[in-house]
Amino acid sequence: MKMNIENEELKAIDEIGDNHHNTSAETPLRDDAFELSDSEKIELIKEDVTRIMQTLGLDLEDDSLKGTPNRVAKMFVNEIFGGLNPQRKPKASTFKNNYKYGEMLVEKNITVYSTCEHHLLPIVGRAHVAYISNGTVVGLSKMNRVVDYYAKRPQVQERLTMQVVQELQKVLGTEDVACVIDAKHLCVNSRGIRDIESSTVTSEFGGKFKEEAVRREFLDYIKLETPF
Repeated sequence: MKMNIENEELKAIDEIGDNHHNTSAETPLRDDAFELSDSEKIELIKEDVTRIMQTLGLDLEDDSLKGTPNRVAKMFVNEIFGGLNPQRKPKASTFKNNYKYGEMLVEKNITVYSTCEHHLLPIVGRAHVAYISNGTVVGLSKMNRVVDYYAKRPQVQERLTMQVVQELQKVLGTEDVACVIDAKHLCVNSRGIRDIESSTVTSEFGGKFKEEAVRREFLDYIKLETPF
């Protein structure tokens, strides 16, 4: 009976992952998430990756493989999951809207490199972000950096979209922020159904962007092609 219950629980957990279920708008972190230094985390992860590779039967004495555990550990901590560390959060300098520009500002085609939290496989796509100033503006590159910061952690696309909007609302002091993300999930493309053509689109509209006319204007802007 206990085995059947455990199997049902495992099945339910697997289904959550395959259906990209989102449990919270906040990244789920333990209270002690930052008690270890980055260097300590790298050493522990290196040991874990070594154990995984050995379990798979790989020969870590081979010149091509012997450095892999260390490379993976450093990549996890310093790069693809670097957005978990609040010390890496970009400082969003704001400025007065001296130009009195009152229309929406759109930053489109921001590159998204993230990682699916269910299978630890890449999410690759584009983010389109917009806001309407209420007297404060933010540097254009900061919009890219906010996307990159929240992307660099185990994610689901819905949460990433919401986190980008919520962060910029906080920085700009306005609800009038929107974000659309169109991305491919390698957990869909390379395993499971293995559909290499499909992509996932998510959106979050705040303030004036909930109005149909304003939302439509934003969506029309991101369709524009920008040849160089």
